[in-house]
Amino acid sequence: MTDEPRGAGLAAVGLFAVLAAVILGAAGSFPQPAGFPADASVIHNIGYALFDIDLGQIASEGFLAAFLIIALTLDVALDSAIYLAKREDDGAIVSALTDGGEVLTEPTDAEREVSTDGSD
Repeated sequence: MTDEPRGAGLAAVGLFAVLAAVILGAAGSFPQPAGFPADASVIHNIGYALFDIDLGQIASEGFLAAFLIIALTLDVALDSAIYLAKREDDGAIVSALTDGGEVLTEPTDAEREVSTDGSD
């Protein structure tokens, strides 16, 4: 038997212990959470921050950063899904965005000859 599985398991337990110590040690140093004013709108403040308008009642730069990061992540996920929806069949790329699923390659010489004969 080799010691590789035991070593990997010990490393995982050690990493868990270190992370647990860091999280539990930091948990006591956070201040008490403070709410927003009752008449303040977080959504309006994010909009003001997007257009750089100084009308907001609360600081919303942290919300703006999270909003933009989520927007970029969703854009990358959508682009990746479209890219992965394409598949190759015999060297032809078949895309999910074609009309009727037609093959996106040039016809071969034999196909050109058939189409110029006037027959189907």
